[in-house]
Amino acid sequence: MDLILWRHADAQDGAPDMDRPLTSKGRKQAERMAAWLHAHLPEGTRVLASPARRTRETADALELDYAVEANLAPGADAAHLLAAAGWPEASGAVLVIGHQPTLGEAASLLLFGETRSLSIKKGGVIWLTNRVRGDTPQTVIKAAMTAEML
Repeated sequence: MDLILWRHADAQDGAPDMDRPLTSKGRKQAERMAAWLHAHLPEGTRVLASPARRTRETADALELDYAVEANLAPGADAAHLLAAAGWPEASGAVLVIGHQPTLGEAASLLLFGETRSLSIKKGGVIWLTNRVRGDTPQTVIKAAMTAEML
């Protein structure tokens, strides 16, 4: 399974938190990363987004169908994110568009076996996959990309 964690792009400050839109910088970040993802995502990738406006606007830049998942809202925990994605049993690829610190906690849990302080830049992606070598399950980083690198 491939698990792609995409942090929402830059958003306006303010309240209520769930209604914060992307800034013009954020729209550009989302468009650049969406173009990169389009070139690399496997066909049939399932896309999940937090219900927050900024994540839905980030997802909209991808121009693919996506499901809004309540368990990805700000404040969600890594276990709920991984369960929503179906890690590690799901087949194919799942793209999750969400928030810090949840995305970083999920990535660190898979990479280190515990939640650590790992931050994904706004608009950035960490792409993970799983495999078994011998009898040992492994999580492998396939890519780590920021919008500024594109």
